Amino acid sequence: MEKFGRSQPVKRVEDLRFVTGQGRYVDDIAPEGALFAYFLRSPVAHAEITGLDLDAARQAEGVHLVLTVEDLEAAGIDVALPGVVVKNRDGSSAVDARRPALAKGRVRFVGEAIACVVAETLDQARDAAELIEFDYDELPAKLDIGPGGETLHDAAPDNLAYDFGIGDEAATQAAFEAAARTVSLEVGDNRIIVNAMEPRGCYAEWDGTRLHLAFGGQGVWGGKSMLSAAFGLDPENVRVTNPDVGGGFGMKAMVYPEYIPVAQAARALGRPVRWMADRTESMLSDNGGRDLVSLAELAFDDNNKITAYRVTTRSNLGAYNSNFGQIIQSNLFARVLMGTYDVQTAWLNARGYYTNTVQVDAYRGAGRPEAIYVLERVMDRAARELGVDPLELHRINFIKPDSFPYKTVTGENYDVGDFSKVLARAEEEADWSGFAARAAADAAKGLLRGRGLSYYIESILGDPSEGAKVEFHDDGTVSIYVGTQSNGQGHETVYAKFLSDQTGIPVEMIQVVQGDSDLIAQGGGTGGSRSVTTQTNATLATVSTLVEAFAPYLADKMGVEADSITFDEEGFRAPGSNLAPTLLEAADMARADGRTDLLMHEARATLPGRSYPNGAHIAEVVIDPDTGMVRVDRYTVVDDFGNLINPMLAEGQVHGGVVQGIGQALTEHVVYDADGQLLTATFMDYAIPRADNVPMIGFTSEPVPSTANPMGMKGCGEAGTVGALAAISNAVQDAVWERGNRQVDMPFTPARIWELLRDEPIAAE
Repeated sequence: MEKFGRSQPVKRVEDLRFVTGQGRYVDDIAPEGALFAYFLRSPVAHAEITGLDLDAARQAEGVHLVLTVEDLEAAGIDVALPGVVVKNRDGSSAVDARRPALAKGRVRFVGEAIACVVAETLDQARDAAELIEFDYDELPAKLDIGPGGETLHDAAPDNLAYDFGIGDEAATQAAFEAAARTVSLEVGDNRIIVNAMEPRGCYAEWDGTRLHLAFGGQGVWGGKSMLSAAFGLDPENVRVTNPDVGGGFGMKAMVYPEYIPVAQAARALGRPVRWMADRTESMLSDNGGRDLVSLAELAFDDNNKITAYRVTTRSNLGAYNSNFGQIIQSNLFARVLMGTYDVQTAWLNARGYYTNTVQVDAYRGAGRPEAIYVLERVMDRAARELGVDPLELHRINFIKPDSFPYKTVTGENYDVGDFSKVLARAEEEADWSGFAARAAADAAKGLLRGRGLSYYIESILGDPSEGAKVEFHDDGTVSIYVGTQSNGQGHETVYAKFLSDQTGIPVEMIQVVQGDSDLIAQGGGTGGSRSVTTQTNATLATVSTLVEAFAPYLADKMGVEADSITFDEEGFRAPGSNLAPTLLEAADMARADGRTDLLMHEARATLPGRSYPNGAHIAEVVIDPDTGMVRVDRYTVVDDFGNLINPMLAEGQVHGGVVQGIGQALTEHVVYDADGQLLTATFMDYAIPRADNVPMIGFTSEPVPSTANPMGMKGCGEAGTVGALAAISNAVQDAVWERGNRQVDMPFTPARIWELLRDEPIAAE
């Protein structure tokens, strides 16, 4: 196939049902008559469980079942969530402190599920849970990121989860000792709550042989594997589905404890059981993000070229490591400069859950939000201390276009790039030269204006393999079965339009089927911006498979040799034949001839390499020193996403990501008290971004097509957030720099900025 997506800004087909309330989310489709589950959660951060009196709850009106971890284990269930244990720097294994489906012996964070109550109604389940007498001996909470304090797990007496490093420590030290100049900066990356539009939820069914779990997630195969292992069921006796999902953002990629007791309740009672978290419950129990402190150091030669980069990160992992090993292996497979040495340490504490640890990357390396944030903050500091324009400092350290493909010391292969071209376009689009006049105008009003630059490069992560299946139905419609899972990104539009472009099948005749382990045998789910790149590659392979299958059949019909038949979006054709059937017409012929083998085709395809989206973010903020209010006034993005399948969806992804970054930078912040109680557990206390926090966001595509996939694409799902955090932070730092303030950390709330400026240091000369 020679033609790919036509880069047309097609509107999303799924939006009509979403905006008219016709979405089919997990709470919308729970079976009629399903019982309701409710979880009793720990009111304290750390305690030994000394008693759990369930009698009153079990006898309460409407209650069918109350489950504890002992009940699950008595039923033969493996209650430990899966996890991967990595190797520490010294070769020892990291702590294997997995999260149980229900608290076992001890609670380790406020909100940890202790018991599951199942009743006819949600109110009955909730009322019964309040009758449970939970006795405990409270222990001190572990809140700081560091060694010592109350031990959470016997296997981690110092609360150290892992100590991970990559690179050449000796060479890095030598480079720093030989450097003409070094620059360092320690920055915090504040803890945030995902707050997807749809909270987590599920329902389970048991028919006596097979278990079915439906939940809002980012793929079905991890859940299928977990349930099969936990319950000791053959994989063919476990079905997992994801219906419409209202936001995932990585948080819904993992398996969670609640799914096991809900599934066991359905199996024990022989009736469907449903559960849906409320907002505060989600804030307490969802996997969180960020929460780390990094010391980043750069070594420069006399020409301001980086010779070494070193970062030491202290990361708050939370109470358990049920998923962190997997994340470390993917996110922290660092892509670093020769000679760098990076250290990761993460401590377990009593505050909660998994936090995304920083991917330690050098400037030439790929990164996710945490890594780029740290690197671009220290790059901004370096530009100030070296007296170099930040644009020029970046250009000095870019990989030059003629150096591609560029292989890193860890085997990562950057195929293409023209970073200077992208940065130059951003400089133009942002009116870089006009900043001084805007800043002067604001200064005349008593306001502070700052400008921040962030240049990111990201590695598209996840399984490079994906499958697709195309099926022709009797009514003339076509289904394409995909192994990824939409969380609201517009996959139905992209995949249907892409298949239409390749085959000529009218897009309105194509149905996208996803999120069902019975219908799709294997898939990588959604995460790491992999979906469209891997899925369209699989679609191309499937189209090629069906064309090859149809050619011999049509050769007899068309009176030609099979190898003379060609195919494009207008149909099949061959020299010397008057027939030129479309693909749908060919399917009708096959159906009439009883050739049902031609009505379904599938293939898997593996990308030869990762793609590396990159781009420049330039933010301008205005600060009112009298109130501390920070306003993002201008925001410009120029991205290299390679060839765009649907520019409208790409721009929407960038807008959403930038807004996420604005939220964390300005308002979002998780706060606990000294006892580990979450103080920001409602939207009255946790400030997600609002429309009035967001400026118009300029988006420009400056593509350098990837050679790592036949479409020339580069994923874009996370790019907005990756660039936004540092761009805004650097802009705030710029705004207060002349007032003598040398250290700013997110979130830039009015109170924090007002206090920063209240007692002004003497301005630097």
